[in-house]
Amino acid sequence: MQPNYEVIEVENGVPIKAWVRGVPFDDGARAQLVNVARLPFVHKWVAAMPDVHWGIGATVGSVIPTVGAIIPAAVGVDIGCGMMAVQTSLTASDLPDSLKGLRAAIERAVPHGRTLGRKGRGGRDEGSWHDLPGRNVAAWTELEPGFRRIASKHPAVKNANHASHLGTLGTGNHFIEVCLDEAEQLWLLLHSGSRGVGNKIGTYFIELAKEDMRHALGNLPDKDLAYFPEGAEHFADYVEAVEWAQRFAMTNRALMMQAVVAALRELPGLPGFTTERMAVNCHHNYVAREHHYGQDVFLTRKGAVRAGAGELGIIPGSMGVQSYIVRGKGQPESFDSCSHGAGRQLSRTKAKELFTLADHAEATKHVECRKDKDVIDETPMAYKSIDHVMAAQSDLVEVVHTLRQVVCVKG
Repeated sequence: MQPNYEVIEVENGVPIKAWVRGVPFDDGARAQLVNVARLPFVHKWVAAMPDVHWGIGATVGSVIPTVGAIIPAAVGVDIGCGMMAVQTSLTASDLPDSLKGLRAAIERAVPHGRTLGRKGRGGRDEGSWHDLPGRNVAAWTELEPGFRRIASKHPAVKNANHASHLGTLGTGNHFIEVCLDEAEQLWLLLHSGSRGVGNKIGTYFIELAKEDMRHALGNLPDKDLAYFPEGAEHFADYVEAVEWAQRFAMTNRALMMQAVVAALRELPGLPGFTTERMAVNCHHNYVAREHHYGQDVFLTRKGAVRAGAGELGIIPGSMGVQSYIVRGKGQPESFDSCSHGAGRQLSRTKAKELFTLADHAEATKHVECRKDKDVIDETPMAYKSIDHVMAAQSDLVEVVHTLRQVVCVKG
């Protein structure tokens, strides 16, 4: 199949290959992609996914291969943000008529929202990590030595919320969903990242890169594109820190999924079930060491999923539209990547201005979820059409399962 991208030539830079046919592509995102393409260490080209939209520093929905340098702001502050999905043996017929109890059980099982140190919507006090379930404590015991090494060299990050955030969802566009596939099989789906500690690490190293480059910032197209050259004082420290935060994020998703599964198993009226059929746990906001076009590179996927040949990934829609389990086609020109979701087409502020609670309720009427003013910015209309996004990347992935939400828990 022929690649489905458009080429944007960049003066004094590498090209941009953009999989954006049939989807909105705003000028702000285009300008950010051009800025990245002009950096001297970008390998071959920059790839833009169909969910591309403006971000801080680098565009969300961009894939950036670099040689000899890493841009902390391109990785961002939600380091290791990603998705996890588990297929269960339950079917639609196993679900109760009212899904309110199912939603409430998940909300009790997984702390969500800005609840650290106080009673959250789930009713749990997250003030001390010693109060968390044993599996969370065990997970932190494995992660803690790496964090201590990082904090010993960079004390500014040592007071980050870390262990107490393990197994917690967070806010914004993070969510947990119960979904049904095309065969009416029940899936559990969740979206979250490295929480407070990833934010602290990301913010700290972004500013450190700016400080290290303070005499050269004026030569950059955007000061948020400050980078660490390989071999520089803080390059190895950043690589260690970002890889640790990505492990934290992966662990965080696994712990939440365990908590959700346990909560459902205790729910009265729901039959026993297994979760051994299919599971996917993938980042979509991270940097990895990969090999592309004859070169070892640091590949930053800022809002993009690895989609190597045969690899499974997750592309969520929004609160009211379908999500997808996909299999990568290994398209080399996208650096084995695909979109990480539908992608915002409206800012959070604009969405709150344009849509009412009635609009949101109508768009999510088939989903047991929050329908209050604090989630208007996450309403489906704030996002691009997932149908158009999937059509634009038909050369990057094939659909394995189509999931429709029946329950959605938002942070």
